[in-house]
Amino acid sequence: MPESFVPVPAGSDFPLENLPYAVFSTQNNKVNRICVAIGEHVLDLKAVSQLYPVQVQKSLQAQSLNELMGQDFEAWDVVRTQTQKLLTKGSELDQNIDLKAASIVPQSDIKLHLPAQIGDYTDFYSSIHHATNVGIMFRGPDNALMPNWRHLPVGYHGRASSVVVSGTPIRRPLGQTLPEGAEKPVFGACKLLDFELEMAFFIGGKGNQLGEPIKVDEAWKNVFGFTLMNDWSARDIQKWEYVPLGPFTAKNLGTTISPWVVPTAALKPFLLDNFPQEPEVLPYLRQNVPFNFDINLEVSLKPSDQNESLISKSNFKHLYWTPLQQIAHHTVTGCNLRPGDLMASGTISGETPDSYGSLLELCWRGTKTLELPGGKTRKFLQDYDEVIIRGHCKKNGLRIGFGECVGQVLPAHPVAQ
Repeated sequence: MPESFVPVPAGSDFPLENLPYAVFSTQNNKVNRICVAIGEHVLDLKAVSQLYPVQVQKSLQAQSLNELMGQDFEAWDVVRTQTQKLLTKGSELDQNIDLKAASIVPQSDIKLHLPAQIGDYTDFYSSIHHATNVGIMFRGPDNALMPNWRHLPVGYHGRASSVVVSGTPIRRPLGQTLPEGAEKPVFGACKLLDFELEMAFFIGGKGNQLGEPIKVDEAWKNVFGFTLMNDWSARDIQKWEYVPLGPFTAKNLGTTISPWVVPTAALKPFLLDNFPQEPEVLPYLRQNVPFNFDINLEVSLKPSDQNESLISKSNFKHLYWTPLQQIAHHTVTGCNLRPGDLMASGTISGETPDSYGSLLELCWRGTKTLELPGGKTRKFLQDYDEVIIRGHCKKNGLRIGFGECVGQVLPAHPVAQ
């Protein structure tokens, strides 16, 4: 890969091989624009859109990524290739002093927004280790996985309106819970607030018409890129409300994503074999191409009065069901997907306790205590705790990062209590 004229510090998440997309504004120009990250700067794609082929210029001038997502994978490759050329030393952009000054912006000077207008949001349950852990807690080891779990990607439809960009505070939810031993529910603030370490991908391409499934080995054409996610969960509210239709208010309080969307093309060097599946799945879910990635994930917890502490290290590769199988199952009924739709992995846990992706597992349903520096402990999140999720791939000296996914817990709303 040629060298970028924009400095890229050693260990940066954002080298020339990455170029994750985001939507930003500045103090001097409050209009949202599309950018890519390079080192500690961004390239304003609207400012340089005239340097791209005509067929993609309009999508680069938009205020969200939806229009670019709605192009096909060939157009994404055109944009990515041209962006890498423009950022290379000696390029047309490098030699245009005025345009370079106008289009290269320090990240310290920008405000980041949701990368797309999210029409629909689906949350899957694709980590076998997480599903097994939760099943053991609530049903015992002999019935940990439900009979359907190894046959289809379990999921539910989430609430798109409460998906927020990293840095947005999350208020502790109010709701109904059933205290231990009680016969009637009570109303109040959630006491068992949790994070969930997840990744998500945005749907791209032309989508599919209502009534037309997407074939599993063609589904890669609909994966625009990946982002980090924290799907906040109110465990005590969920326990009372989820039977028989699944999560509702326990999950609609807020879902945080990173502002950066790493294109699928940037992850190709980190492809892995898909997670082994037994028994063999039905033909419409049989995937012949690898679509699993070696993405290192970590969660840190920062109480309001001390530094952050690393509490979990996991990896995307632990997911039993792939994004392509998720798309194939989601659309097998004929459900139509649209550019900008968000698909989440579900909590990503590994095999060992230090790789569990939620406090529910790390503290094993409150029976264990998470020790933090300075004598502090946690079983679930307290007010003003901050959760920081990070992710990166690393191989042969190449690092592709996802930035951060950050959210702080605020106290419950005082008026409604």
